[in-house]
Order: sequence, then C-alpha cells, then structure tokens
Amino acid sequence: MFGLTFLGTSASVPSADRNHPGLLVEAGSERILVDCGEGTQRQLLRSGAGFRRLDRLLLTHGHFDHVLGIPGLFSTLRLQQSVDVMRIHGGPGTLDVVARMLAGLWGEGRRPIPLKLIPLKEGRIVDASDFTINCFRVRHRDTDSFGFTFESQARRHLLLDRLLALGVPDGPVRKALAQGKPVKLEDGRTIDPEDVLGPPAKRKKLVVVGDAETTDGLSKHVRDAEALVIEATFLDRDSAMASDYGHLTAAKAAELAATGNVRQLVMTHISGRYPEEEILAEATRIFANSRVAADFDHIVI
Repeated sequence: MFGLTFLGTSASVPSADRNHPGLLVEAGSERILVDCGEGTQRQLLRSGAGFRRLDRLLLTHGHFDHVLGIPGLFSTLRLQQSVDVMRIHGGPGTLDVVARMLAGLWGEGRRPIPLKLIPLKEGRIVDASDFTINCFRVRHRDTDSFGFTFESQARRHLLLDRLLALGVPDGPVRKALAQGKPVKLEDGRTIDPEDVLGPPAKRKKLVVVGDAETTDGLSKHVRDAEALVIEATFLDRDSAMASDYGHLTAAKAAELAATGNVRQLVMTHISGRYPEEEILAEATRIFANSRVAADFDHIVI
C-alpha cells in the first residue's frame, strides 16, 4: 500500500491555491519526498504530515521550481535535529545543482544536515522489505530527468483455517511460518510454510513522472500501474507551445494512461492559464478515470 500527499501541484508559476511541485509518498515505514519546490516545508506542516521520518528525497530533475525548497527544509531539519542522514537521489546534473545551491548558502564543503548524494542510473534504487523503487529516464529539455516506479512486494498471508486444522499455536511459531520458515511443533510434527500460506497478493504499482517533453518510451514503465502521477501543463490546443516548453498536454497524459493499461491517472504541474474543468474534460475524453490533483489531496493505493 502507498499513501500519496500532494504538497504542490502548480507549474513553474505558483498560485494562491497551488504550491510549487512536491509529493510525499508513504511506503512501508518510510516517508519519501519526491521533488521539493519552494515552500514545501510549509506545505508539510499545513498537510499535517510534518517532518518526522523524512530522510529520503527523490528529484525528478534540477529545474528550480522542483528544488528551491531544499535549503529551507534542510535548515528546519537541522534545527529540529530530526534526520540522521538525508539521502538525495537525482541525476548527476541535478545533484550538481543541489550541491552548488547548498555551497552558496552554507559554504563549500559545509552542509546543514548530514547528506548522502546518490546519482541515479536506470534500474533499482531502493530495495526495502515491503517495497522497491526503480527509476527510468524521461526526456525534458536539457535536464537529466528521471521518473520513479514504486512497487509493493508480493506478500503471502497465513490461512487461518489451515493453521487451526493443523493445530499451529499463535505466537512466534506463526510468525516464523509467515516469514517462510518451517517450524517444529511440540508434538514433533514439522509444518512447512507451503502448508499454511495463501497465494501471493497482487503487487501494487505506482509511477511518478515529473516534467516531460514526450511520452515516447514511457509506456513500458507505466504499464499496469494502479496510479500514474504525471504532469499535464498544457491543453491540446496549445500543443505547439507545449512542445516549445518541453511539457505535456492533458491529452498526451491521458493517451499514455490508456495505452499503458493504467488504473488511475492523476495529473499535476497544472498551469494557471486553464480552468481545471477544461484539463479534466480533455483527459477524460481519452481516459475516463482521470483526476486533476490539488494541493493537500491524499490518495491511498
């Protein structure tokens, strides 16, 4: 299961209702921030999420509307002493932007909190006990941009009727079986995990894409996702302008969701030039289960 809290859903120019990009993903016991636009720390407070257990930051790319909130957030984390090590994952060029920004404020070689800068390359970047994160390349102007795939691990649950039929007591014995370990009961019988475990639960897949100038090559990464979070900065009538600025239209986002057999499309990076109803109407003509994200929306997958 994944929990998403949208901290900022605007395009490059914020509005009174939409902050610069930021998304909080709750995965297992971790809380992961995807992008950190200006004002993100304020949005964390207003959403009720706060700063606890916030020690990993995934950056889609290094444009300022996606990274300018980092210095303020890190300054607060330093004062609160709430982070042991902040892990920042980004393309090499993106990490260089972050390093130079922090050096300009705190001095060369000095950082407000302990940091680990981890350059991205396509493939697995996090392998936790109950979820994984992979990254893939995205084309957006002159940046080294990446998208992210979150996927829950396939878990198998104990079958209560089988446990009772075999006389397996509650407690450590059942815990061992749930972990896939055979156990020996007090009467000498050995119980194999396969005797009491059900079939694997369906994996849940979440895909997050930041800014993108094209959807070419993305279908294989978003395929069969429970939710696709992606930008929809322009409408199709302004597709030439979208191409010039390296962004997608709502129609292009919807086409990607449809071809990728996605269950739900969540559009973000919303431009103030369009009424939200127009963005939604353009997308739903192509892909019915579409929505336009708003700041502080919370979605559970």
